[in-house]
Formats: sequence, structure tokens, C-alpha cells
Amino acid sequence: MPTVEVTDLKDGDFLLDVREDDEWQAGHAEGALHIPISEFVARYGELTEAAPQDGRVHVICRSGGRSAQVTMYLVQQGIDAVNVDGGMQVWQATGHPVITNDGKPGHVL
Repeated sequence: MPTVEVTDLKDGDFLLDVREDDEWQAGHAEGALHIPISEFVARYGELTEAAPQDGRVHVICRSGGRSAQVTMYLVQQGIDAVNVDGGMQVWQATGHPVITNDGKPGHVL
């Protein structure tokens, strides 16, 4: 499965967060698209509308398990998708900002 490290991500990379609502509300990466894995298939069209046409989709969750499942699904659909290894736990641990919906500092559940 295609995988990247958090440290490989650059500003402007398209990030898809597949954690559940309570996790997202506690804290997320600014600019990420949020579609919980439990709603992913039903909301798939939101991703195809928002994702860059010729760009890569970086899929993230808390630690990498759920995002790996979504990454495999997206690759099967012909989308250039990669799993972000270590997920939001590594995102926060490496000093990347985690915010709440109102822009205040958040945390990873």
C-alpha cells in the first residue's frame, strides 16, 4: 500500500481525515477534508469534488489503520492516494498544528 511519512507532507498537500466526528472536533489539521470512515462510501462524491484532479490524496486517521483501509479503496477506484503513516498522533508529535473548528489549539483523541 502506498504510504508516506508525516514529515513528507508539504504545505498545500490535499489531506483527507477519516476519523469520527468526536475525534475531528477535538482537533484536526487545518484545511483537511473530513469524511468519517463510517460515512465514507455514502459521501464519496464529496471527495471527488474536493480533491485535486491530478493530485494526490493523503489519507489520515489517528494512527494509520482506518486511513489504510480508505487508501486501499481509493487506489482500487483509480485515485492516486497514500496512507499517512502514524496518522494524527505523529502529526501532533512532530509539531504540526492541531486546531478545533473555531481555530483554537486542539488535541488528538
